[in-house]
Amino acid sequence: MNTQTPRKPSATAGLGLPDSSRSEVLALLAPTLADEYVLYTKTRNFHWNVTGLHFSALHKFFEEQYGLIDGFVDDTAERSRALGGRALGSMKEFLSKARLAESPAASLKAEAMIAELLADHEALVRSLRRDVDECSRLGDQGTADFLTGLMESHEKMAWMLRSFVN
Repeated sequence: MNTQTPRKPSATAGLGLPDSSRSEVLALLAPTLADEYVLYTKTRNFHWNVTGLHFSALHKFFEEQYGLIDGFVDDTAERSRALGGRALGSMKEFLSKARLAESPAASLKAEAMIAELLADHEALVRSLRRDVDECSRLGDQGTADFLTGLMESHEKMAWMLRSFVN
């Protein structure tokens, strides 16, 4: 009679991605999730606090952008969970992993808000571009594709922000 307890397979064993690669991919997704959440919060903050001649247009524009970013936050968290990881979920975790910085809107004029958001989207695009290459190297084409989609979305958002200043 077999007295050994059968080993429970890993929740992601059937994905075809070695645990070492999966761990590295999850380590890439954590700062991406944190950056998305910081950018979401910053864009929402600017939506609430924008003033000036173009208030109405920017108020609506920022609302559209934070709505899109909210979806990116959820998708990134769910990608981490699909790979067997834990999604960050607290402000402390987000701020400790984020590469983007918070910004108090009280001291910013509308033009500075636009410039800051533009710089953040461009920084995120650069990070995503590196992460896509790294995911491909690790053999995770699914996450590489997911991050490529995020990168393309942030490129478009940066273009729209750039149109306000040019």
